Amino acid sequence: MVNKDNKKIEDRIKELIKILNEASDAYYNKDTEIMSNLEYDKLYDELIDLEKNHDIHFDNSPTQNVGMEVATFLPKVKHEKPMLSLDKTKDRVALKEWLSDKEGVLSYKLDGLTIVLTYDDGKLVSGVTRGNGEIGEDITNNCKVIKNLPTKINIKGHLVARGEAIITYSDFNEINENIEEGEEKFKNPRNLCSGAIRNLDPKITRERNVRVIIFSLVEYDGPDNKKVNKTFENQMNFLDDIGFDTVVRKKVDNNNILDTIEWYAEDVKKEDFPSDGLVLIYNDIEYGKSLGTTSKFPRNAIAFKWQDEIAKTKLIDIEWSPSRTGLINPVAIFEPVDLEGTIVKRASLHNVSIVEELELGIGDTINVYKANMIIPQVESNDTKSNNYKLPTKCPACGSTLKLKNNEGVKTLVCENVDCPIKHTKSFENFVSRNCMNIEGVSIATIETFIKSGFVKKFSDLYIIDKYKDKIVNIDGFGEKSYDNIINAINKTKNVELYRFINSLGINGIGQANSKILSKYFNDDIDKLMNASLDELTNIKDIGPVLAKSIYDYFKDYKNIKEIKELLKYINITKNKKSDEKLKDMVFVITGSLNTYENRDELVKVIEDNGGKVSSSVSKNTNYLINNDINSNSSKNKKAKELNVKIINEEMFKEMI
Repeated sequence: MVNKDNKKIEDRIKELIKILNEASDAYYNKDTEIMSNLEYDKLYDELIDLEKNHDIHFDNSPTQNVGMEVATFLPKVKHEKPMLSLDKTKDRVALKEWLSDKEGVLSYKLDGLTIVLTYDDGKLVSGVTRGNGEIGEDITNNCKVIKNLPTKINIKGHLVARGEAIITYSDFNEINENIEEGEEKFKNPRNLCSGAIRNLDPKITRERNVRVIIFSLVEYDGPDNKKVNKTFENQMNFLDDIGFDTVVRKKVDNNNILDTIEWYAEDVKKEDFPSDGLVLIYNDIEYGKSLGTTSKFPRNAIAFKWQDEIAKTKLIDIEWSPSRTGLINPVAIFEPVDLEGTIVKRASLHNVSIVEELELGIGDTINVYKANMIIPQVESNDTKSNNYKLPTKCPACGSTLKLKNNEGVKTLVCENVDCPIKHTKSFENFVSRNCMNIEGVSIATIETFIKSGFVKKFSDLYIIDKYKDKIVNIDGFGEKSYDNIINAINKTKNVELYRFINSLGINGIGQANSKILSKYFNDDIDKLMNASLDELTNIKDIGPVLAKSIYDYFKDYKNIKEIKELLKYINITKNKKSDEKLKDMVFVITGSLNTYENRDELVKVIEDNGGKVSSSVSKNTNYLINNDINSNSSKNKKAKELNVKIINEEMFKEMI
């Protein structure tokens, strides 16, 4: 007869395996997250304990497998050497004990998509995702368009390196800011990066500004291989020397490892890349190899996960935020708490499923934390009153909401095509800084104008003065507010074509592509509007999908009518021809500005003179612009390490 307690334990193990495998499949194969890292780690640790203490193991357990099966449309490739996972700890003292009396190297554990790169006699011949550790996906063509990844290096022989494909926070935020009408914002840099690099179209990889940071040398058989492969430090310095961007790392021993971990814990808050912890590896390569591996982990390295600081607070409300796509997104509003040095009072709950799983109710005591020390999340609910009632009406238009279930994830959706918030979001894009730049016209002002019936289309903003008597009598407005709005609108009556294009909300067209179109058509809106599909398709960096989107937009009678109406009030200015004094120079901007109105103005000056602007310092950077040349910021440090010249605004102006 089966022992009832053993049966319960076995059932719990099976349940944990199912939950964790579904979460991994969503994360690795579908670029979505159905649970937080904290929740995954908690369940994973519970599974390890149950398996170990009761000696019950199943072949499909995530503790027995290296990774999820590869399940995409990309060609499959078997790795030359299997990629094992790393054992992990959140205990700093345990990390010190693991190192013992040996010398190690501590580096960031980057949160992106791991890839394997192969070079033969200096030429990039293969790029493959990690996949399940045994088999990955062929992304060679995509790797060839990654800006900071060399396709040729000055070596002889066979070289295999591993790196993390990432999208920086600044690029991620810029991409989200330029999301077009009808598109949902991306959830996090990791998912955006994964989708960008595991794509059949290399142009997507390039447009998303994917970068690769190399974190290990797997194999190198060149003429100086014995010296290179003696220590991990030698390997990484070698990779630096031949042109790769490599991970931030520090040599450690038992005396300084705890202080070094603390340094990273402070530094990660200032860095522009996503990191979910650290990796510690023995510096002596031969010693590390002599330790061998377990069935899942190498014994020469271990991962350190950030110990997320958790705080208790009280749930005040759940705010439901309508989006341009109709999704109604829940946000937890709670009593303010101090997390990782900042005051936090709201956190995204992502979807209805998470609200239900947390069994939330107003007034509940909840535990909140910053995932990877960055993103506020709700970790758990102590009270679990489960008395929260989902809204039934759209907060923007009052239409009945529809509850949808997509592969087990529940969401609330407003299906009213005339929902004002959908218009609000398009107006918000129209007036934004990278578009028409109508300063002082906030989303709240737009919502008021729409609800009052003053504005139904973009061009109505330019005749808003006919409602002066009504506007000045609205609560929160008045003569001064009205005058400020009118002045801001009048300032935009002369505008560059790229800003005008960007403001229209053409599906898939943001600031970068707007500049490409503006330059190609020589600032002539009529030529753009009358361009054929073939001509648009042949524009460099546009391609067939975006070309079709542009073509269809300008074939829509309503759009043409609105553009013609706008052009009654707006004059498209011609850009002055650049003398390209900064041709092929790459700049990074950091810190506050003194003489330029904002960063966009400085970026425009650089681009108008033939230069390029990047968000992070690399070997390809020519100048870092920082008015505080002697600051100890991470970008200044990086510039000094790479011998990149640091200049202030006045020094920059002398160049042009």
